[in-house]
Amino acid sequence: MDVVHLQEQLDLKLQQRQARETGICPVRRELYSQCFDELIREVTINCAERGLLLLRVRDEIRMTIAAYQTLYESSVAFGMRKALQAEQGKSDMERKISELETEKKDLERQVNEQKAKCEATEKREIERRQVEEKKHNEEIQFLKRTNQQLKVRMLRLATLGVS
Repeated sequence: MDVVHLQEQLDLKLQQRQARETGICPVRRELYSQCFDELIREVTINCAERGLLLLRVRDEIRMTIAAYQTLYESSVAFGMRKALQAEQGKSDMERKISELETEKKDLERQVNEQKAKCEATEKREIERRQVEEKKHNEEIQFLKRTNQQLKVRMLRLATLGVS
């Protein structure tokens, strides 16, 4: 009769306190714990050895649950730290990407400036070479004319000196 009465009280309290039927529910856990404590009390009255064994089982279950809870909280904290590190690492990487993109643009600008300088230098050099070639050709033409004139004079002198 005591067991039936205890079971009815447990069901009534579960309904009154609106304990969830599934999943983790602190209310349900507390009520079942109280019920188990009452069962241990009643068994201990009839047989002390059985009561002590049930106490050991209850204490072991509580320690196991506490260990799992500590492990769970520790893993959640670890997960949060890792998530925060990843987020910070992400922002660091985004900052580094931005810096590298700025550096890349600066280097591209420098490359374009150097290309422009190179093209300007090549253009000036081509123009200078053309001027030098023109001077060289004019000098060659001048020397050819001078040589031709000297040949003509020498021929005249030779024809005058022979006659």
